[in-house]
Amino acid sequence: MIYNLNGNLILIEKDFLVVECSGVGYKCVCSKRTVNLLQGKINQKINLFTYLKTGENILDLFGFFEINELNFFKVLISISGVGPKAGLAILSEFSPEQIANIISSNGLMLTKAAGIGKKTAERIVLELKDKFKMKIYENLFEKSENLEEAVKALEILGYQKKITLPILSKLDESLPVEKLIKLFLNSIK
Repeated sequence: MIYNLNGNLILIEKDFLVVECSGVGYKCVCSKRTVNLLQGKINQKINLFTYLKTGENILDLFGFFEINELNFFKVLISISGVGPKAGLAILSEFSPEQIANIISSNGLMLTKAAGIGKKTAERIVLELKDKFKMKIYENLFEKSENLEEAVKALEILGYQKKITLPILSKLDESLPVEKLIKLFLNSIK
């Protein structure tokens, strides 16, 4: 896996860049945002975070100026029906921060991206809302070991995180693990 390229930018085109590393030029398909951020940097040293897509007779390298754009690209292409081309189209139209705001407000704005129709936009919103909620709940673990232990214990009992986290996140995270579990079980009766 190629995680990043650090070398001289030798070519900028509309939707790709070429970065030379140790005498080898790597073509990286990029969002318009990344291309625009690197305008005027020809023959300068740059760093691109990359994603390598492999398949039968396919080796496509995608490049991103910022790590959060790469991470968002990976999330987008993990959604059923959203491939690299659609992921780049969305990231060409919107920054990751804008996409997060769109998901929480008016998801149909995603149709402004080339090739993204209403059904695809709705699917993206549906899947990303769940992923964003889970990420927010999982970030609570950084604050509370008790909360994390309660989730693990409830998983052993057969409860999924998507059920336990929303309920436990509303409770006082400083409570003992046993109390958190008891309050969770009482709340689902």
